[in-house]
Amino acid sequence: MSEVAEVAGVSRGWLYRHFPDKAELLGAAIVRLNDAFWTESRARLDAVSGLDRQIAVGVALARRESETPGALVLKLRQEEPEAFTACVGLGVRGLIPEIAAFWVPYIQAAVDSGEIHAGTEVAEAAEWIARIMMSLATVPGEQCDVDDHDSVLRHARRYIVAALRCDPTVS
Repeated sequence: MSEVAEVAGVSRGWLYRHFPDKAELLGAAIVRLNDAFWTESRARLDAVSGLDRQIAVGVALARRESETPGALVLKLRQEEPEAFTACVGLGVRGLIPEIAAFWVPYIQAAVDSGEIHAGTEVAEAAEWIARIMMSLATVPGEQCDVDDHDSVLRHARRYIVAALRCDPTVS
């Protein structure tokens, strides 16, 4: 806390008034990093048309974020693995719902434009996309090169968007 106060140019007392302990300070920092990531992601996806292209851009953003965490998170992971594990454990529980909530407007726009089936359950499809995004962003494969935009775009078109074009009531 002393080091943070010094770097921030505030007194330790001021810091403790706003963040009573290290966990509160770390939580606030992680929330800020997370908010910055979602803001940048929304801006980047809003500039792209088509769910397939949005998915490809989303995978690239998620790959970059998973490989280059914020300096604070990286330092915490290296120097205080127990604190990092505690923070990550809390964050992981809400990760899929958070990613799904991010994708809801993009799925809804694809329904509204006729790009995917009108009967698509938006929240359910958004959760499915969230799970796919986690997989693509973190687990390399042999058929889809997740570091190659065209490969991800082709995969998104052939399988993800194509699946969402089907009538969800047909089994």
